[in-house]
Amino acid sequence: MKFSENWLRELVEVKADRAALAHALTMAGLEVEELTPLGEGLDGVVVAEIVAAGKHPEADRLQVCKVDAGQGEPLQIVCGAPNARVGIKVPLATVGASLPGGIAIKAAKLRGVESFGMLCSAKELGIDADASGLLELPSDAPVGQPLAGYLGLPDATIELKLTPNRPDCLGLVGLAHDVAALFGSRVRAPAPAPVPVAGEARRGIRLEAGKDAPRYLGRIVEGIDPAARTPLWLAERLRRSGLRPIGAVVDVTNYVMLELGQPLHAFDNDALEGDIVVRHARAGETLKLLDGSEARLDDGFVLIADEARALAVAGVMGGFDSRVTDATRNIFLEAAHFAPAAIMGRARKLGMHTDASHRFERGVDPELPRRALERATELLLAIAGGKAGPVLVAENPADVPRPAPVVLRRARLKRVLGVEVADAEVARIFTALGMRVEALADGWRIAAPSSRFDIEREEDLIEEVARIFGYDNIPTHTPAGALTLAVEPEARIGELALREQLAARGYHEAVNLSFVAAELLARWGYTQNLVPLANPLSADLAIMRPSLLPGLIEALRHNRARQQERVRLFELARVFAAGDPPLETPSLAIAACGSARAEQWGEASRPLDFHDLKGDLDALIAWGGEPQRWSVHADGLPGWLHPGRGARIARDGVTAGYLGALHPQLAKALDLGADVHVLELALEPLLARRLPQAQPVPRFPSVRRDIAVDLPEEINWSQIEQAVRGSLGPALSELRLFDRYSGKGVESGRKSLAMGLILQDASRTLTDDDADRFVREAVAVLETACKARLRG
Repeated sequence: MKFSENWLRELVEVKADRAALAHALTMAGLEVEELTPLGEGLDGVVVAEIVAAGKHPEADRLQVCKVDAGQGEPLQIVCGAPNARVGIKVPLATVGASLPGGIAIKAAKLRGVESFGMLCSAKELGIDADASGLLELPSDAPVGQPLAGYLGLPDATIELKLTPNRPDCLGLVGLAHDVAALFGSRVRAPAPAPVPVAGEARRGIRLEAGKDAPRYLGRIVEGIDPAARTPLWLAERLRRSGLRPIGAVVDVTNYVMLELGQPLHAFDNDALEGDIVVRHARAGETLKLLDGSEARLDDGFVLIADEARALAVAGVMGGFDSRVTDATRNIFLEAAHFAPAAIMGRARKLGMHTDASHRFERGVDPELPRRALERATELLLAIAGGKAGPVLVAENPADVPRPAPVVLRRARLKRVLGVEVADAEVARIFTALGMRVEALADGWRIAAPSSRFDIEREEDLIEEVARIFGYDNIPTHTPAGALTLAVEPEARIGELALREQLAARGYHEAVNLSFVAAELLARWGYTQNLVPLANPLSADLAIMRPSLLPGLIEALRHNRARQQERVRLFELARVFAAGDPPLETPSLAIAACGSARAEQWGEASRPLDFHDLKGDLDALIAWGGEPQRWSVHADGLPGWLHPGRGARIARDGVTAGYLGALHPQLAKALDLGADVHVLELALEPLLARRLPQAQPVPRFPSVRRDIAVDLPEEINWSQIEQAVRGSLGPALSELRLFDRYSGKGVESGRKSLAMGLILQDASRTLTDDDADRFVREAVAVLETACKARLRG
C-alpha cells in the first residue's frame, strides 16, 4: 500500500513528525517498507511559461526559449527537452536555486548562448522518476507561483508492507482509523452524502453466482465530458500512490479505491446490451482484457456480463470491448462485494496481479459499495459533468458476511499482556478503531466494523489493545515455570539420530518445498490421489508432494548441472495423499549417483550400484534390532523403478518402500544418467526399535553344516531365509549365504546357492545326529517351499 503522507494527514490529525509517524505505524504492525521524501529543497523553483522558442545556432538538439517567470522581462533559457514548445507551463529553477541531488543553478553559457536558469523534468525535481521531458503543468497554473506551494510540496510517499489480515488498511480511510487511535485524534473522512439523482437511465442486474457475489451495485451517469482533465490535486495523489493518471473516469475510480479501499469499474454504457448478469464463467469461455491479453476461463471464475457477452473478470480486470474511451459520454459505474475465496488465486491463474484482485482476495468491506459509488459519482460529476441515474442494487442479504460481537474479559487482557490497561484507554482504543463498545461487569462486548474481517475471537481484541497501547509500554518479564521435558521412547529411534547416521554414511540432507508441479509428477506416474492447493503460489507449486523423490531428484539434477559428479542426498519429510483430511506420512528418501566411494587410492573406482544402496539400508534396518522382520521382493515395483534393478521393501509382509535404479525412460526424460539410484521408505517402520535384552554367553559350542541347493531364479534369498528359519526355529543361530552359481551344470532358469547353517542349543551340545536331522529338515522345507533340489 503506497500513499501520500500529506493525503493521510488531511484525513487524520497527526501530532508527530514524519519519522515518528513511520515508527508508530511499524510498531503497530503496519510496517513501513519505504519512505521517500518528495519536493524538498525547491526554493527558487517557480511556475513558468514558454512564450517563444527558437533553434540553437550551434546545436541541433537544443532550443533557445524565452520564458515568462512572472518577473517582468522574459528570461532566456537554453533547453534540450524534446517537449519544450511555446505555450506550455513548466517548472523553472531560477538562478541561485539548488535542486535535489546537489545541482546548483547559476547563469551559464551553453554552446555560446547565455542561459539564466533551468527548465526541469519531474526527476530533476525529485518528485517522480519520469525524465523523458519537461514536467508539463496545467494551463491554468499561475505564472511566478512557487512550485512547491502549487503542487502541495514538500510531501513523502509511504509504502506499507501489510499483512494479509489487514485489508482494511488498503484504503486510506481505514488506515486513518489506526493512526487516529495511535495519536489520540479523530478521522476527518469525507462525509458520505447521496448525489442528487438527475437522470432516469436504468439497467437490470441479475445475481447468478450465489455466495461468490452476494452484492452488486451500479449506476448510469450520462453526458459526461470525455475531454475533461483530471484536476492536478487528484492526479498528484494518484502519482504519489504509484498510479499513473489516465483519464477522468479511470482516475476517479482509482482515487476512490485508494481512499476507501473499494475497487470500482466503469463500463461504456453504450457498449452494453440488456441486463448486467453476475455469473460463473463457462468452461472454455474467453475474454479479451483491458491489457489486450486473452483470458481463458473456467467455471471457477466469476464474470460480469451482459445478455450478449462477458464484460469483465470479477475482482480482477475489465474487458477490452466495454472499456471507457476518449469518446465515451455515458458510463455504467459498478461497485460490488465478492467473497474472497471466489477471487483468491484467479489473477495468478491468468498470470497477473491487479490492485483490485489484491484487495478482493483479502476481503473488502461488504458495506462499502454504496458509499464508494456515491463518492465516485460526486467526484466524477464535479470533474466531467453529466447527470447521475439512481443507484441500482442487487443483493442476497443472507450471503453477505456480518461480524459477530466478541467479548473481551478484563482479567484475560491483563493476564495475556502482563500489564493493566485502564478501562477508559481500552474504550478509547476500540472507539478510535471504529468499533462499538459496550461495557460489561467483567469487561467489554466489542462489535467490530464490517471492514475488520480479522476480529473473530478474544485474542484478536487483545492484539488490538497491545498494538495501540504500544509494545514499548508493555513491561518485559522473564517467563517462570517448570518445563516438562519430553521423554524419548526407547522403542523408537530418534529422527535426529537417523539424520546423524545418514550423515556419517556420507549423505547430505536436503530440504525441499512440499509443493511440486503436476507436470513433474505426471512424469513419475503420480496422477491419482493427489492433493492440489486451492491457492498455489505458482503453477509449478500447485500439488502437495505424494513422494519425496521428485523434489530430491530435482535437487540432485541441479547439483550435477554444476559439476558435482558424486551426489548423495537424503530427506526426511512428509508426503501427502488425498483424503478427508489429507493423509500425511513421514518418509525417508535417498538419491545417489556417481562413484561408490569418494576419490581415494585404496581401491579401483567403480560406479554406485544397487547393492551399495541396499547395504546402507541393511545398516539402518539392523539398527532397529529386528532385521528378520524385513524382506526384499522383486514384484510390485512402481513404474519409475528399473524393472531388473529394483526391489520392494516390506516389514512383516507389509510394503514399506522401494529401492533401486531409476527407470531408464524416466532418467532420460529428466536428463539424468543411468547411474542414479533411489530409496524411499515410510519412516515409522524404520524407526521402530526392539529394546535390547541381555542374553547369557552360550556355554555350548555351535555346529556348522553347509548345504548347496539349486532352485528357480525367481526365488529370492528372503524367501529361503524365511522358510529355513521357520522350520529350524531357535536351533538356527545364523544362516550364511556364501556362494551363488549359474551356468554349466545348472539347468537354464535355475541357480545354485551354497549356505552355511550355524546350529546351537543353549542347554546342551548338539550331536552329529542332531545336526544331520536339522539339515534334513532344512532341505525338506526348501524342496517344498522353494522348489529346491539338494546338490551332491
